[in-house]
Amino acid sequence: MNKFFTKENRGFSLVETLVAISIFVVSILGLMSILGKGLADTQYAKKKLIASYLAQEGIEYMRNIRDTYVLNDPAGSQSGWDAFKAKVASCTGNGCYFTIDPPAYGSMNTLTPQACGSPCTPLQYYSTTGRYGYGAGGTNSGYSRSIRIVSQPSVNEMEISSTVSWSQGSGNYQIVFSENLFNWVE
Repeated sequence: MNKFFTKENRGFSLVETLVAISIFVVSILGLMSILGKGLADTQYAKKKLIASYLAQEGIEYMRNIRDTYVLNDPAGSQSGWDAFKAKVASCTGNGCYFTIDPPAYGSMNTLTPQACGSPCTPLQYYSTTGRYGYGAGGTNSGYSRSIRIVSQPSVNEMEISSTVSWSQGSGNYQIVFSENLFNWVE
């Protein structure tokens, strides 16, 4: 009998096995939480990048409308600038959005700013083209963009901002771009 219980024939005890399994499980759970956090951070970075592009696009719309009115004005630059300011007058307060429906893009002077409610109308995503807009046939992108006239420090200057908001997880986020537009033609 003594020969049967020698050190060479002895296996792992139940306690040793449970300790080994618990160490393994804790290490796997640690790795899983790190991977989950990494995936959440990647999704946040992706959404923030899209939001920054959409905010910059809002600034570009205002800049292009300004350029269209100023350059195509036969009477002179001041009346074109004044026509631009009248066109985007609804962009004060809660801001405005432009109804650009992909894929039918027209001239910039055919764009009509729509005053935003609170909040502004959500952008639609068109999976066939990969673009964002406000027409029918898209799916709600989760982003909302508001282009707003912040101030008009002088007769030939206008400060604008483009704010894009979105929800993700348990938080609401927004990114704001701003720029000053000038009547650059004399």
